[in-house]
Amino acid sequence: MIESLRQPASLMPGRLELPPPPVARPFDVVVTPPGSKSLTNRVLLLAALASGTSQIKGPLVDADDAQRMIHALRVLGAAFEQAPGGELLVTGVNGNWRVPAGGVTLDLNNAGTATRFLAAAALLSDGPVTIDGNGRMRERPIGELGAALSSLGATIRYAGLPGCPPMTVIPPADRAAIGNDVAFPTTQSSQFISALALVAPWLDRGLTMRLEGDVTSASYITMTIRLLENLGVGVRTSADERVIRIPGRAVGTGPPRAFDLVIEPDASGATYFWAAAAMVPGACARVEGLGPDSLQGDAEFPELLATMGATVSSSSGPDPWRRVCGPARLSPIIADMADMPDAAMSLAAVASFATGTSILKGLRTLRVKETDRISAMRRELSRIGVEVSTPVAGDEGAISISPPPGGVDTSAACPRVEFDTYDDHRMAMSLALIGLRRPNVIINNPGCVAKTYPTFWIDFARLYGGA
Repeated sequence: MIESLRQPASLMPGRLELPPPPVARPFDVVVTPPGSKSLTNRVLLLAALASGTSQIKGPLVDADDAQRMIHALRVLGAAFEQAPGGELLVTGVNGNWRVPAGGVTLDLNNAGTATRFLAAAALLSDGPVTIDGNGRMRERPIGELGAALSSLGATIRYAGLPGCPPMTVIPPADRAAIGNDVAFPTTQSSQFISALALVAPWLDRGLTMRLEGDVTSASYITMTIRLLENLGVGVRTSADERVIRIPGRAVGTGPPRAFDLVIEPDASGATYFWAAAAMVPGACARVEGLGPDSLQGDAEFPELLATMGATVSSSSGPDPWRRVCGPARLSPIIADMADMPDAAMSLAAVASFATGTSILKGLRTLRVKETDRISAMRRELSRIGVEVSTPVAGDEGAISISPPPGGVDTSAACPRVEFDTYDDHRMAMSLALIGLRRPNVIINNPGCVAKTYPTFWIDFARLYGGA
């Protein structure tokens, strides 16, 4: 049964029966997830826009999201080469996409980050760029970004549902006519703001962004700003971080030139292993490459597990790591997940085995991900008797997670349960955690993890090594 796990996502069967839980002999593993999807897609876009050839070490190149991004950037004129040492070499276009007068169409499947980033990057094209994707992507709203691009001078057209892909962006014929000031109300995604921030250094006059509503997933905006600063862009922010000023081509040192950069391991992917250790009494998982100084908000996930009773240790410096060990009992938690929404489902799995009701807040963005993750988690966790309720005290972005009286049945005789994953990589990985405590768990469509973590099941198999 364990052998069925030890293969890449592309070779997984349609249904995966998990091995018996490793509770009797808890694991103690060291894991290094693949490169961060969030950082990879940001760096790929910056390198593709820069002048010269950049060298990127540790990017997430095998995942579907990154492959969609790379293919689209090739269509726009950037060149990619895998170096003998494993580094990815990217030769950029110096801020000018090579698009024919008739335009191009970029099919990004269900890659949300690439969709938002490339929609904004179409401002730097000489012709129309149409952003499209699969059926679910055609339901995911992008109208707020379209409105921002329109206010900067672009013409926006929707071919299907209003405010959703397919979306065609027609930039102004004169690059100098692109505006340099845009206001954002409360947004459905921080990626709309990050998308424009990544493009701003190549605009003639740069860009000032004013965040007038609630700031969605602020940690991801901070990630973008810190990345730009690391590449020499003189970003300025107001004291309350609601005004972001990014200089353009004509200011200071200009946009980034070719650079060398190392991509951190994916902190969202790491949450599954930290969560796994917290769920299994006496188990431990150390994630290499992520420490207290990480650019990623999800790297703080172990602190939430510590609140539930887990033991957390870490090391910074040139070889950082963070380690989580599971307690005898898990306490419930009240947590605001606004800065790490992708980790919410990992925490929901852990909370299913706590000693009382947990409340997770700041989850409104989960409604418009690869699936409606709040509805999906409510449906799937109910299969093991866990009640997920929303809204909480009128808050539509909050859920409560209540294990059944006496806890989830983890006896050898508990009935088989099949978890649906909705073609959502994070649903598959978070629901797999249930199998570490409860026998007789089956994951449907386990191969969907290829979107961001193609080797997830290989790493997950290591948690059963002592079973």
